[in-house]
Amino acid sequence: MTVHSLNIAATLTRTAARYPQAAAVVVPAGRDASGQRKYHEWTFQQLDRESDIIAHGLRGMGVAPGMRIALLVRPGIEFIASTYALFKVGAVVVLIDPGMGGRAVFRCLDQVEPQGFVAVPAVHAIRLLNRSRFRHARLNLTVGRRWFWRGPTYAHWAEQAWRPLELAETAASDTAAILFTSGSTGPAKGVVYEHGMFAAQVEWLREHYGIEPGEIDLPGFPLFALFNAAMGVTTVIPDMNPSRPARCRPELIVEAIKDRQVTQAFGSPAIWNRVGRYCEQQNLQLPGLKRVLSAGAPVPERVLLRMQRALVGHQAEMYTPYGATEALPVASIAASAILCQTAAQTRAGAGTCVGRVFSHLRLKIIEIDARPIHDAQQFCELPAGEVGEIIVQGDVVTREYFRQPQATALAKIQDGDRFWHRLGDVGYLDSEGRLWFCGRKAHVVETVAGRMFTECCEPVFNAHPRVFRCALVGVGPRPQQTPVIIIEPEAGRLPRRREVAAWTNELQALAAACPATQAIQRFLFRSSLPVDIRHNVKIDRERLAQWAATRR
Repeated sequence: MTVHSLNIAATLTRTAARYPQAAAVVVPAGRDASGQRKYHEWTFQQLDRESDIIAHGLRGMGVAPGMRIALLVRPGIEFIASTYALFKVGAVVVLIDPGMGGRAVFRCLDQVEPQGFVAVPAVHAIRLLNRSRFRHARLNLTVGRRWFWRGPTYAHWAEQAWRPLELAETAASDTAAILFTSGSTGPAKGVVYEHGMFAAQVEWLREHYGIEPGEIDLPGFPLFALFNAAMGVTTVIPDMNPSRPARCRPELIVEAIKDRQVTQAFGSPAIWNRVGRYCEQQNLQLPGLKRVLSAGAPVPERVLLRMQRALVGHQAEMYTPYGATEALPVASIAASAILCQTAAQTRAGAGTCVGRVFSHLRLKIIEIDARPIHDAQQFCELPAGEVGEIIVQGDVVTREYFRQPQATALAKIQDGDRFWHRLGDVGYLDSEGRLWFCGRKAHVVETVAGRMFTECCEPVFNAHPRVFRCALVGVGPRPQQTPVIIIEPEAGRLPRRREVAAWTNELQALAAACPATQAIQRFLFRSSLPVDIRHNVKIDRERLAQWAATRR
């Protein structure tokens, strides 16, 4: 490899050389006769060598640098080893959340036209039943048992003897992966990740949170297992469906944290809502856990409170990093700072404070504009305190969407030989330099009285003790929309017809007491709000707006 080359897979090889016998991956493996959970373990040396063996197989099959290979494998050793194997041969790993549904997955695959699949048997069966659609996919590896097709299996390759592997020579700017967005605000888009971007993410996360080799992490989002392998951190695979975090069994999460002495855990607010409630009901604490990360959407205050009570020790903390698939991380704040310093402002309509921007990242607030901005000379930066569109620039910011020039043009702003990414969010910087998130740009409600922002309005009503969450939507044409709040009550608390008037009066009183919500007079109730696939917390406000328009 030349001085200027960079292959993110080299981080695993370095970790394996430094900590060969340390546990790299721990996977739940049933229970013994007494009911105790059993686990399978792989050391960093075993993980690195298994990925070498799989890489040799891929290379021998014809996988070459730059080829796009769709990886559709359940979280576990095969997922992590296969990802690093593909990195090692210079292939482009295509990651799609299968939970988004068959049609959406097909649309994503149609965009990338993969040249092969590393996938579970069910995916290969679908591939073969759609041969004309996947005519370019000739390089395929089955993870599991073959059914009615030929070709190699992961298990057969994994039994081969290890031999040294020379990594493909890739540059920092070479594509390492295509990661699809969740599609929560429009069709999912393929975000192009470069080797250098992954390396920057690893370094920024390690530096900011003080993550050290030897720590033990339970990641509720599979991609974070890849960061762990690069940082010398043990990954404990949680016993849950990563596409359905809101349905996780909290007792299994707590069991793994305690059994494996987990020191760090990452998950969406949907996971920590369930775990926090469980710990509160069972009067449990998690003494070994010193760092909890939650991302994907703002974390409700009550979730922060429950989780902070479950953590033990003055150094134990929950953090809510802010970012997007296209730019991660952007900012971060500790739960203790939210609860002590900013939560009251959030309840009063100020938006959600997401903390201070990472030191290596540039961030600006500009005027809200739905049109493309071709050059940095065309935008106007707003002063502190004024809500606008959030744009970022830095080494963790991706450059483009795969084969989507229009989406790329709408999201990127040229600035000399660099560019800015438009996050699609609105917010502001306060006088202390902290970033406040006010919602998605696509969800701004435009009324005759002015703009209304979801994260400035919804927390006002979320403070009601019987409200689980709510959504602000606009009904009618812009800029004459009628603001409507749709309430999802706590489980089992959906008001009966005779109770609706009393509920509405209470909510109207909350609205009248806050300047940000005084224009809201209409309230609707649903047993549940539609949410995104990946995190189970991003509310589908477009769908709710259509529903609200049909209600009297």
